[in-house]
Amino acid sequence: MNKFLTKAVVIFIVSFLSSLTLVSCKSKAAVVDVTKNESRSSANKIIENYYNNKNEFSTLYIKANAQYATEKQTQNVTAEIKIKKDEQILISIRFLGITMAKASITPTSVSYYEKVNGSYYEGDFSALSQLLGTDLDFNKVQNMLLGRAIDDLKNGNYKESLTDQVYRLDDASDNNTKKSFYFDADKFLVNKQEITQTNEGRMIQVAYSNKKEFNEMTLPLAVNIDTYQKKGKAEINLDYNTVTFNEELSFPYSVPNDYKRIIIK
Repeated sequence: MNKFLTKAVVIFIVSFLSSLTLVSCKSKAAVVDVTKNESRSSANKIIENYYNNKNEFSTLYIKANAQYATEKQTQNVTAEIKIKKDEQILISIRFLGITMAKASITPTSVSYYEKVNGSYYEGDFSALSQLLGTDLDFNKVQNMLLGRAIDDLKNGNYKESLTDQVYRLDDASDNNTKKSFYFDADKFLVNKQEITQTNEGRMIQVAYSNKKEFNEMTLPLAVNIDTYQKKGKAEINLDYNTVTFNEELSFPYSVPNDYKRIIIK
């Protein structure tokens, strides 16, 4: 159990530091495509409506039930997530009420430690970006937790389509990396996000549901992450059961003195 829990903790944290992907296993539905000029205009309107959604807060506290599962095992933990908007994210993973790991993320650094093996990591986003094969930064991690688009959509060039009242924006400017963003046609909130890396055989699926409207923003209370790699697949299910905005939060983080540093190459 200890070895599996350690792996679950590390993958849980790394998954939050990764790009988002979705692979649909459903049969193909009818897709309505528009011409190139119309698509660009329509895509701009979708993006404009998306950014009109409120996202105004100073701090956010989330307590979540988290389930991590592979093809062989399943582990349930509790995740406490604290966000100081645009400045810091602190993630604590607990098992049976005991803190098993913590991760501190800022715009310039990524750190985490896990208790079972007494190990820790300190660095910036470059090592994790190289490991995962895609550029990462603080804003992408923060946006993923909030159910918002990880990329700045205003800087992309997207093709728009409509399927079953869900808008889809596709950016395939990179032949190897394909990105897709899915929005509901009513409020233009993100339903799903997707990046597929073909050569690496890597996919990470994320879907947002059970959205609740707060004064500060509309936040999804359920997040499902499915990761696929050549060595296997894993799934993380998050259920946000406590959410509070704009409280004064503390962000305590310190690595125990006798822990061994992990080097990611």
